[in-house]
Amino acid sequence: MSEVTTIGLDIAKSVFHAQGADARGTLVFSRKLTRGKLLDFFAGQPRCIVALEACGGAH
Repeated sequence: MSEVTTIGLDIAKSVFHAQGADARGTLVFSRKLTRGKLLDFFAGQPRCIVALEACGGAH
């Protein structure tokens, strides 16, 4: 398994979608996470860039 260098996070009210990619941009994982498990998930990830995505109504 390749090492994750970037995680894209689609934020929402209760369920988040995270996708990790390696240095070449290849998808390493895609996960659905609840709000309660989000911090534990990131605590287990390697140091990397995290990009957030939100709709216009999220502001």
